[in-house]
Amino acid sequence: MFRSGRFQSSPAWEQTLLRKIVHIDMDAFFASVEQRDNPALRGQPVAVGGSAERGVVAAASYEARQFGVRSAMPSVSAKRRCPQLIFVKPRFDVYKAVSRQIRAIFARYSGLVEPLSLDEAYLDVTEDRLGIGSAIRVAASIRRDILAETGLTASAGISYNKFLAKVASDQNKPNGQFVVLPEDGAAFVAALPARRFYGVGPRTAERMAQLGIHTGADLRAQSLGFLQQHFGKSALYLYHASRGEDDRPVRPDRVRKSVGGERTYARDLQSSAELHAALDEIIDIVWQRVAQQGVQGRTLTLKMKYADFRQVTRARSLPAPILERQQFDEVARSILGCLLPVPLGVRLLGLSLSGFEPPSGSLAPRVAEPAPAQYPLQF
Repeated sequence: MFRSGRFQSSPAWEQTLLRKIVHIDMDAFFASVEQRDNPALRGQPVAVGGSAERGVVAAASYEARQFGVRSAMPSVSAKRRCPQLIFVKPRFDVYKAVSRQIRAIFARYSGLVEPLSLDEAYLDVTEDRLGIGSAIRVAASIRRDILAETGLTASAGISYNKFLAKVASDQNKPNGQFVVLPEDGAAFVAALPARRFYGVGPRTAERMAQLGIHTGADLRAQSLGFLQQHFGKSALYLYHASRGEDDRPVRPDRVRKSVGGERTYARDLQSSAELHAALDEIIDIVWQRVAQQGVQGRTLTLKMKYADFRQVTRARSLPAPILERQQFDEVARSILGCLLPVPLGVRLLGLSLSGFEPPSGSLAPRVAEPAPAQYPLQF
């Protein structure tokens, strides 16, 4: 199913050369792979992740999401919301293999593919490689190929820039697509809840609400100076995105520098036991992100902020990439051990992996510059 809303035309889009961008997002990817491979799980609420006390949900099936189960949620909380929840251990090797199949499909349609993780990517289909004639039909064809070759469903967003394509891919999930036409962009964004803008998490959304900002229209009504005062580095992005503008190209050579996570605690952590327990939780979250991104890094960095806001970081670089969760865990704990005992309470703890190397059997798509368009592509 796909559709586009009809909104009042905006002249801003007419001033730039229009790209045709497709954002493909697999539907509940990890959980869907598990349901595909185990028929007993189909139609059941499934969580991929550990069920132990400190486990974290890596992915949830749509049946589980109906109970409020979400990725990055503590497993204890997920089980409380959905007592019949079935936990399945992650099989990242399988997810990576399926991701390679999907990226091979992308490569048929475009030489400009920017993977964001194992389960989503941007494609610039402005050059109509297969002569399909419409970006909407290109997206539908990609989704049909994915279903036929992997048995999994994907959703798609189609628009003239990356921001709108990504937002659009959420509109008709699961197994649907949505297009935001150039003449509809500004009005579509005006009606968009502020929390759906990239980088607007719960805390930022709460701050916006306190300032009377609830929608894209409210954001657009603010001056750049006002946004800079309240949202710092995000201000320029918010200023342009609220107008439906985003000139970032699809970059197949985009290199991610690090993957990490951190937590700020309501109560300062004091004891070694508290810090190790907090680190276990962060390790769970960061390792899942590392596996989802399909990256392999050699340098692990621990960040600690004390109660007096003094910050320290310690890093350890290994001769070869960290490939296993156990090694990741051991290195992180070893770094923490070098900082114990702490002189003051700890209010923030963070962990990140960097120093990436191409993995064996690299997931990076083999891309070439697209040939000159033989057919003019429409939306």
